[in-house]
Amino acid sequence: MGSSSVRLLNIDLISGHIVPEAQAGGPIALVKDGDKITISADRRAIDLDISEEEMERRRKAWKEPPLKYNRGTLYKYAK
Repeated sequence: MGSSSVRLLNIDLISGHIVPEAQAGGPIALVKDGDKITISADRRAIDLDISEEEMERRRKAWKEPPLKYNRGTLYKYAK
């Protein structure tokens, strides 16, 4: 496996760990199509590049979506 394949694999694994945050209304839940997101493995950070004012507007408008699963590993993980 080349280094670019390893990087892609790592991004997929990182993304898998943000699912509960998105379900619970964390910053990842507030991402909209077209938003710029910066992923930094060095800083161990995922940044949503929008203003604090826009972040607050989105927080106020956010509603928790229903769980997509009602049993199994993904259900346990999301709960």
